[in-house]
Amino acid sequence: MNIPRIRKAVFPVAGLGTRFLPATKTVPKEMLPIVDKPLIQYAVDEAIEAGCDTLVFITNRYKHAVADYFDKAYELEQKLEKAGKEKQLELIRNVLPPGVRAIFVTQPEALGLGHAVLCAKEVIGDEPFAVLLPDDLIWSRGDGALKQMADHAEASAHGVIAVQDVPREQTRNYGIVDAPGFEGQAGRIDAIVEKPAPEQAPSNLAVVGRYILPPAIFGLLEQTPRGAGGEIQLTDAIATLLAHSQVDAFRFHGTRFDCGTHLGLIEATVRYALDHELLSEPARQMMQSALDELGVVET
Repeated sequence: MNIPRIRKAVFPVAGLGTRFLPATKTVPKEMLPIVDKPLIQYAVDEAIEAGCDTLVFITNRYKHAVADYFDKAYELEQKLEKAGKEKQLELIRNVLPPGVRAIFVTQPEALGLGHAVLCAKEVIGDEPFAVLLPDDLIWSRGDGALKQMADHAEASAHGVIAVQDVPREQTRNYGIVDAPGFEGQAGRIDAIVEKPAPEQAPSNLAVVGRYILPPAIFGLLEQTPRGAGGEIQLTDAIATLLAHSQVDAFRFHGTRFDCGTHLGLIEATVRYALDHELLSEPARQMMQSALDELGVVET
């Protein structure tokens, strides 16, 4: 299997985000902010850093905020320009850099992650591509997780799936890979199992929301029957793909925050605030003051 450098990335953003209601009644969860940028912007920046210039957003007919965010805001730009607020003007003009295009594809029915990826088939065509789940926010001081994966894919000519080590008692919350030869950062996947019980899990390497896949996955998704929850599971199609194509598990450098949960969103906000050039020290002082008020003793 030949894996040239990826140019296209798929962002499944059609979910309803019910866990964050009522906040997500009108605001998609992908637009929830981490300090000064929405979740989707972090995923987009990661894809662009990896070399992607075509961004495919799989959305539903009710969610317009993501498309509006990446569109031009003529009235706002005019007001900022007249007010001489050049810094703010550049921020909203550069959510996508020149040469990068955004394409929006409607998922007509909520039939799972596999179906969402399949909706991108006509745009992706016959080339490898990335899939990024914006809920999984990955913080790194060096190269982003997807760039690390793209470098490995290009060098090895293999598909790549991001993984992280999880406690065995948590395997039922993830797709788990069986990679007997896994050493250090990467290894061949022999099998992938969706949310196994701890006693049945082949490892504690859990799939994280970053994938680099060959275009052959589309044909397999078209043949994949509905699985758990009546949905077409991407994991099922990948399991079939493993029979004739090598896909590697890849342990990225960085910290992943599950921003599909309240605690993960809070953790990410704290980490990014403490790493922010202007906010780091004030944020640290504010957090310490809050802990002092609550009577929490530092150990």
